[in-house]
Amino acid sequence: MMAAARMLRRGQSRATGVGSWGNGEEPAPPGNQEVAAESRKSHRPVKRQRKAQRLHVAYEDSHGEKSEGAEPLAVTVWEPQDWCQQLANIRTMRNRKDAPVDQLGAEHCCDPSAPPKQVQRYQVLLALMLSSQTKDQVTAGAMQRLRAQGLTVNRILQTDDNTLGKLIYPVGFWRSKVKFIKQTSAILQQRYDGDIPASLAELVALPGVGPKMAHLAMAVAWGTVSGIVDTHVHRIANRLRWTRRMTKSPEETRAALEEWLPRELWHEINGLLVGFGQQICLPIHPRCQACLNQALCPAAQSL
Repeated sequence: MMAAARMLRRGQSRATGVGSWGNGEEPAPPGNQEVAAESRKSHRPVKRQRKAQRLHVAYEDSHGEKSEGAEPLAVTVWEPQDWCQQLANIRTMRNRKDAPVDQLGAEHCCDPSAPPKQVQRYQVLLALMLSSQTKDQVTAGAMQRLRAQGLTVNRILQTDDNTLGKLIYPVGFWRSKVKFIKQTSAILQQRYDGDIPASLAELVALPGVGPKMAHLAMAVAWGTVSGIVDTHVHRIANRLRWTRRMTKSPEETRAALEEWLPRELWHEINGLLVGFGQQICLPIHPRCQACLNQALCPAAQSL
């Protein structure tokens, strides 16, 4: 009986994990399979969640003290060297306002007393269409002859092509301009009640109206500055290196200038540079000796 009792107690000890010495002092050592399983468990990679990192930007406030925060870094905008001084010099050279554009530009070719306002805007648009590839003096002469006949949408549509051609001759490409003027006038009568569109996109869509004319029409007829564009501006901007790289067309120059030139200067810069290009910075044989920018102009030595 005593032997049976000892065997019973020994079986209970094994079942409960208590050591063979009794009182649960030490568990029995694990077998080979248990050791292998524990080893594999200890070598498994442990996946840890990464905490999102918050980036802080150190900056100095107006008192020179360093602070931290989410202030965006300032983006440096490219601008040409010495452009402020070059512009000031051009203003000085143009202060007399005696270039052809100052007396014969599109804004001077319309009849300021012509009622209603839409007639004045129509005359501005026609002056711009005639001015392409044409000197201001020739454009002004053609506009005077047209105004003498009564320059309105209806009057132009009633004028035959031969007569209209004689009135605008000798503007550049006068035959094509007769066709474009007739087509544009018909569109203005049908869609705009004899007025001109008030948006750049609609102006450019008119026959014979390019980007330069549309931008100038927005500025002169509607008083809205929408961009900078002119062949004189294109030439002078490249000579002064006012574009990051050399540009090949007035439209490309316009986009390059508008990247950095303050918008409040857009309206001024066109008339300023046109007159400067007519008097001093000529397309051929520019008058560099008379230019205040001679020492600041990168192109002065090569012209």
